[in-house]
Amino acid sequence: MRLRLPLFVLTATLLPAAAGEVRFGKNVRVGGHDFSNQTFDNKHRAKIYLYSQKPRKEGCVWRSDGHAGRVKVCHLQRK
Repeated sequence: MRLRLPLFVLTATLLPAAAGEVRFGKNVRVGGHDFSNQTFDNKHRAKIYLYSQKPRKEGCVWRSDGHAGRVKVCHLQRK
């Protein structure tokens, strides 16, 4: 009985993360910026960096992630 719990914990930590999808609905804001009606999954991801002052490269751009996917990289100022 004592062996089951550590074996379960070990198995759970070695399993890959579950594939998921995030769909933003109406009126979704990140740091005061509109991200409504966008979908992100394992092929289309997002990295959002929020700054208290104006960032050097402000805005969003799609980039390749090197694994046949795309990443939306956003450098945004908090509103």
